[in-house]
Order: sequence, then structure tokens, then C-alpha cells
Amino acid sequence: MAIPRITKEEVKARLDDDESAAPVLVDVRLKYPYEHSTVQLPGAVRVAPPEFALPELPKDRDIVAYDSDPGELVSAHVAARLIRGGYRASALKGGIVEWLTAKFPTEAKEAPKQKPPQAGALKG
Repeated sequence: MAIPRITKEEVKARLDDDESAAPVLVDVRLKYPYEHSTVQLPGAVRVAPPEFALPELPKDRDIVAYDSDPGELVSAHVAARLIRGGYRASALKGGIVEWLTAKFPTEAKEAPKQKPPQAGALKG
């Protein structure tokens, strides 16, 4: 099955146009890239691996899945599941990397904070 792709410009234009016609953004980044990032796309719903248990999503709106892989491997997989489930879904072309490169809007999210190293711990 060929998975539809949507460009970052198309998504941004639809988000800017009319909130009722805006697609639902689904963040399907793998665990490490998601947890160690401090941003997400505006209003994104998190769908976590490995099972990618899909939450209730509206069937009357387009769904755009995005991940951190420029090849959209994970988002294409999730979009295919959504399409098989009767949703109008696509994968964000280039993922969050292209979105960030374009300096499009994001929302802050929590990321783990590392403890500072103890004195002397970095000596070899």
C-alpha cells in the first residue's frame, strides 16, 4: 500500500487556515528521540511504541503522523494502520526534522534532565 505523504508547508497552511479543518497531528517518534526532545508539533497527540496503541481519533478529520526519521518509516507504518482502520491519514514528509529546519512553530514538552556529574567523576 502506498502511504500518502504531506509536506510541512501543506500541514502548516492547514494549521494556520481554520482550526476545524486542521489535521490531527500524531507524534509517533520512537522512545529515545521522543523522550530526549523538548519540542513537539503544535497540539500533537502522543502515540507511543512499540504497540502504537491508537487513541480515539476523529474520523472526520485528516490525521498526520510524524516521527524523527527523514524517511518516515515509523509514521508511514502508523499511517497505514490508520488507513486500514478507516481514517484519512498521511505521514509528514521529512518528519519533525524538516519541520524544525523550516523553523515552523512547536510546543515545549518535558524531557528528562540529567543530573550534573559528581565532582571528580569525569577524571580518567
